[in-house]
Formats: sequence, C-alpha cells, structure tokens
Amino acid sequence: MSNRHLARTMAMQCIFEWDFRGREHASIEEIAAHIKEEFAPNFDDESYVVKQVEGVVEKIEAIDELLERFAPEWKVKDMTSTDRNILRLGVYELRFDDSIPSKVAINEAIELGKTFGGEASGKFINGVLGAVFKDMIASGETKAIDTTVKKEEKENNE
Repeated sequence: MSNRHLARTMAMQCIFEWDFRGREHASIEEIAAHIKEEFAPNFDDESYVVKQVEGVVEKIEAIDELLERFAPEWKVKDMTSTDRNILRLGVYELRFDDSIPSKVAINEAIELGKTFGGEASGKFINGVLGAVFKDMIASGETKAIDTTVKKEEKENNE
C-alpha cells in the first residue's frame, strides 16, 4: 500500500470516527493520533492525514450540499456511515484540494469504497463523484493540476 493511499485510509477512518462522535472539532487531533497509533505507528505522513481531515471539517457544509445535490435519491444522513465519509473525503479532494488530480481523488475514493464499504459502495461512490466532476467540467471549474496532468500524458504518448 502506498504512503498516500495509507494516508487516505487513515483520513477516512478519522472522518468516520469524528462523524460518529458527533462531529466535535476539538477531537480531530486526538482521533488522528489514535488512528496512527493503532494502524500505522511508524507512518511518517501524519500531517497529510490531519490536513485532509481538517479540510473536510472546514468544508463540511459545502461538501454535504454537493452530496445532496449529486446523490438526489439519498439524504446525507441516510447514507451508510462508511459511504458518507468516504464521499466526504472524495468530494473534498476532488472539489477543494487543488493539489490532487481529479481522477486520483475519484479512483482513491472508489478503492476505499470497495475496501471498506458494502457490495455497491464502489459504484455508488463512482456515480456521485463522477457527477460532481462532470459538473466541474461543465461549469469551467476544473483544476489547474488536471490540465497539467493531461498535458504531461499527451507529451508522454507522442
């Protein structure tokens, strides 16, 4: 497992626990320390985990609004806790973290869904994040990193 995938897994676990505990902001660093101690005591990229979790917490209202909009058959509160929190991380990375290519954010969330969610989680997460991404394209809100990645891919294929 790559360091960044492990970091995303830990971030998802932190967001899940934060949500489960009633969304108390003060407990984020405590939760992150506990997750690190339990699952990856030698992990050296904890700042990434905390950055992602704090980003989700900071943007939670906007993220949940996007989830309601792009998963119209589901209220956020009715989604499984696992899917809801994987989607929250995925939407944050897709929509609000300019350092992560959109396709990476989507693919990583799908993998988390397949690993931790139910039988249909991967497809559900793919559908929701795919709809968010299509809306970003349609509204001209793509990330600069996506343009850079496409340019590099094109140059490598020539």
